[in-house]
Parts: sequence; structure tokens; C-alpha cells
Amino acid sequence: MKVDLKTCWGDGNQWRRGTLLGKGGHGAVFLGLLSSYNPPRYIAVKSADASKSKSLKAEKKILSYMVGSPYIIQCYGEETTTRSDGNLVYNLLLEYGSGGSLATRIHSSPGNDNNKMSELEVRWYTISILQGLFYIHEVGFVHCDLKPGNILLVPWRMTPSGKVLSMAKICDFGLAKKAAPLQRNQKRKRESEKTEKKNRWRGTVRYLSPEAVRDGVQEPASDMWALGCVVLEMLSGQRPWEVEHQTGGKEAVLEKIRKGDSVPEIPGGISSDARDFLRCCLRKSAANRSSAKTLLLHPFVNNLQSYLK
Repeated sequence: MKVDLKTCWGDGNQWRRGTLLGKGGHGAVFLGLLSSYNPPRYIAVKSADASKSKSLKAEKKILSYMVGSPYIIQCYGEETTTRSDGNLVYNLLLEYGSGGSLATRIHSSPGNDNNKMSELEVRWYTISILQGLFYIHEVGFVHCDLKPGNILLVPWRMTPSGKVLSMAKICDFGLAKKAAPLQRNQKRKRESEKTEKKNRWRGTVRYLSPEAVRDGVQEPASDMWALGCVVLEMLSGQRPWEVEHQTGGKEAVLEKIRKGDSVPEIPGGISSDARDFLRCCLRKSAANRSSAKTLLLHPFVNNLQSYLK
């Protein structure tokens, strides 16, 4: 029997549950309509049965550290509603990315040239993502699942030429973790790494770093590798490791990453700045990868005045 999710999951005190936006392993996301505003204002409501809401509550705790960054989807609070069957539903109230996901933008881009976005547009979104990663790492966390589907576009302003500019904002902190502290005591560091190995890797296979697959270690440098994969996907219109995935599936991709003897293919026809930026992100050794703070000074994400016209 088809379930009417809008009816079953209940409304909040100041919002009404609207369209189902998506479903995942941790619950469902709905459009929420704030009832006290005219014209209406919208939020995203991430919901799960209260008995299965551990992951959402952990995400809420992490988001409490992210307050104030314009490059991260903001959390407005939490609320419990009651389903029509009497069961409780835990709801996370979030900023609504009305422009959709970056994944949708990449794979529905106009033109026939592999759906590629313009390099100028790629640079524009990259600087927003970098700012978000810089904030996440500064407050001591690792996202662990950076990918186009976890980056939302929020309309920001209109240019003099009538173009709507959107800002890219990082969302979905369900797999995020605390970054390991810088430890002088090597014994403690080894113990920390052993614990991480037992827990295996988190995230989406195509965006995993070599150290995540090989050693189960994910720190800020792993997010930077994932950023390189995201930028590569924007520039090429193809997901990283596409050939390997088509020929051997997920296991072939994991094996390719585990070996660590190659990186996702960098497309031709891009600028030298774009190529250098990708190399800074996709260095095989985590210790040699550039940080978000360093890459904010890279020429690839600077001098974007022409995009604002």
C-alpha cells in the first residue's frame, strides 16, 4: 500500500510538511512551509522515526558547531511530531537549498559537450565550497562525504545583466567526524589510527581518498581529495573513475584507489590554473595535499569579477 508521507509524518508547531524532496539511509527530506510568513518561506525538514533517529541527532550536534557560516546549510532547530499511527518522528529543521544540488546542476548543464559547465562557473562554486571546508576544518571536523549531491545551491543575488547567482553550500553531515588532534605522542597517534581502521571508511566510493580506502583514515586532507573529485566532475561532466566503474563496478574503483598509483583522469582543454588546482587536491600522499586555507589563495578561485557582471 502506498503511504501518504505528508499525512503520516505530521506537521510542526510553526511549519507544515510539504513535498517529499528525497529519501536516504537516514530518513526522508521534505519541503517545509513556515505558516507565519506572507509570502511563504520555506525550510527543509529532515525526518526519521524517533526510534531510528540516532544519526540525525548526531548530525544536529555537529551542525551546532557550524552556526554562522554562509557556506554551510544552517540548522534552525529540531522538533518531534506524531505520525497518524501514534509513533513519534524526529525532525531536523534546515535551510532550504532552492536551487537544487550541485549534482543536478552538473548533469543537466546545457550543451552537448559532455554537459560541461563553463570553467568560470566552476571557479565560482569552488570558492564557496572551499570556504565551507575551511570553516569545517577550523572548528575541528571532517565532512567525510563531500560530493556534488551533498552540495546545495542557494540563490544569492542578481547581477546587473539579469543573471541569478547562486552560492554553493555544504550539507549532510550524517557521516562527519571529529578531526584527530595534532598529537606529539606517536603512540597515541598510532592508537587513534588503529581505532579508525577498525571503523573502515565513511562516504561515497568514487570520492574516497587513497588513505581512506587503504588505511581507513579520514582527516581534513581526505576532504581535499574529495574536493578535487568534485571540481573534476564539474569541469568534465563525468563522475570520477567512470571508466573503472563501468567495467568493474564499485569493487574495481575501490581497488584502483587502494593501489594509490593513479588519480582520476584530468580532462584536457582546461586552463593551467584549473590543472594545477586539481593536482594540489589530488596528490596521492595526504601529507602533500594542499589545505583549504592554502587553496583559498590559489589563482583558480580568484579574480572572478567577470562572473559578477
